[in-house]
Amino acid sequence: MGTIAENILAAHCGKPSVSPGEFILASVDLALANDITAPLAIKAFNEVGTDKVFDKKRIVLVLDHFTPNKDMLSAEQSKIVRDFARKHQIEHFYDTGTVGIEHCLLPEQGLVAPGDLVAGADSHTCTYGALGAFATGMGSSDLGVAFTLGKVWFKVPESIKFVYTGTLREWVSGKDLILYTIGKIGVEGANYKAMEFTGPVIDGIDMASRFTMCNMAIEAGGKAGIVNPDQKTMDYIRGRVNRKYNVFRSDPDAEYADTIEIDCDDMEQQVSLPHLPSNAKPISEVTNSRIEVDQVVIGSCTNGRIEDLRVAAKILKGRSVHKDTRCIVLPGTQQIYLDAMNEGLIKIFIDSHCAVSTPSCGPCLGGHLGILAKGEKAVSTTNRNFVGRMGDPGSEVYLAGPAIAAASAVKGYICSPADLEKITKVSKK
Repeated sequence: MGTIAENILAAHCGKPSVSPGEFILASVDLALANDITAPLAIKAFNEVGTDKVFDKKRIVLVLDHFTPNKDMLSAEQSKIVRDFARKHQIEHFYDTGTVGIEHCLLPEQGLVAPGDLVAGADSHTCTYGALGAFATGMGSSDLGVAFTLGKVWFKVPESIKFVYTGTLREWVSGKDLILYTIGKIGVEGANYKAMEFTGPVIDGIDMASRFTMCNMAIEAGGKAGIVNPDQKTMDYIRGRVNRKYNVFRSDPDAEYADTIEIDCDDMEQQVSLPHLPSNAKPISEVTNSRIEVDQVVIGSCTNGRIEDLRVAAKILKGRSVHKDTRCIVLPGTQQIYLDAMNEGLIKIFIDSHCAVSTPSCGPCLGGHLGILAKGEKAVSTTNRNFVGRMGDPGSEVYLAGPAIAAASAVKGYICSPADLEKITKVSKK
C-alpha cells in the first residue's frame, strides 16, 4: 500500500496505486502563480493556441512579490497578470488591497483542502502539505499548460518518513525543527522526495508550525512536505473549505526510501548561518562570538502568520528595537494584519520602533522593503539565505524563528540563550 503522497497522486491520475519512479499525468485541483511567475505561464498558455482556461475557479493568481508595484518593470509584470485575470474572469485573483503572501493566503481563504493536488509556479508551494495535500512547485511553462489542460505530469517521488519524538523546549517551534532537519540531511538530502513529517512532536505542534515545516521542505530538495491530516487539520479547515474533498493518509504498510528519527528533548533554537539553510547550528554555538545585526525581518510565507507575530510581540512588548538595528514586520495577509491590529500587536511593534508593512514577499528575495547593503547582516524568519538573497552579494542573512529574531532586534546582535531567557522572564511579569 502507499504513502500519503502516493495515494493522493494515484487518485488524481485515476489509478488504484502508483509506485515511486512511475510517470503519471495527473489532474490538479489548483494551479497557482504570482506576479513573477505568472507572466511566463501566461506566455506558455498563449503559445498552446487555446483561448480558454481549464477552470476559472481553480486558477489562483497572487500579486505578492512586488506590489504595490515598486517600479516600471514590476508594473508591467502585474499588468500582464491583471489583464489575463480580467479576460478569463479568474475568480481567485488577489491584487493590492486584497493580496497576501500566497502561501499564507491560500490556506486562510480555504482554497486548499486535504487530499488536493496543487501545482504552483513557486518553489514554496509545498507549504500546503501541512493540510494533507500534495503540493509542489514547478516551472512556469508547465503551469501554463496546466492553465489549459488542468493536468500536469509527474514522476512519482519516493517518500522519507521523519519521526519527531520527545518534548520541545519553550520557544522552540516548527522553524527550529525544520532548520535542524535540513542541517541534519543537507540541502539535497531529500532531493525529489516527499518529506513526510510524523511523530508525537508533530501531533503536538500547531498548524502554523506545520505550515513552516512543509514550506521549507524544498530547502532540503524535497518535492513535497506533507503531514497526515488529523483533528487539528480538520479544525483548521472548518469554516474555510466549503467544497467536497477526500482525505488521504499513509497506509500502515507503506514503504519508505528511509525513516529518520529525531529526538527533540535537547533541541535548542536553531540559526542557519550564511549562505545555506543547511548551515544550521544550535543558538548556543552561534552566540559563542557576538554577531551584530543591521536588520531583522519578521514575516514571509514561512513565518508571517498570526502565531508568529504573537511570539515576536510578546518579546518586543515594552522594549525598543536597538538603535543600530532596523526591524521590519510583514503580516502574511490582510486578515492577519487586521487580527494583529485587533489584538494590539501592531501597536506593540510600532511602539517598539518596528516598520510594519503591507503583506509582501519583499525583502525575502531582495525585491523591496528591506534590501541589504554590502557588509550588512540580517536575522530573518524567511526561508533562504543564499549569497545576495536579500540584497548585495556582500551581505549576510541568518535564518531563525520569530523568538530569536525579535530578541535579536532588541539586543542588536544574535541573542544568546541567556539573553532570550532574561528577556522572556521579564516579558512574563
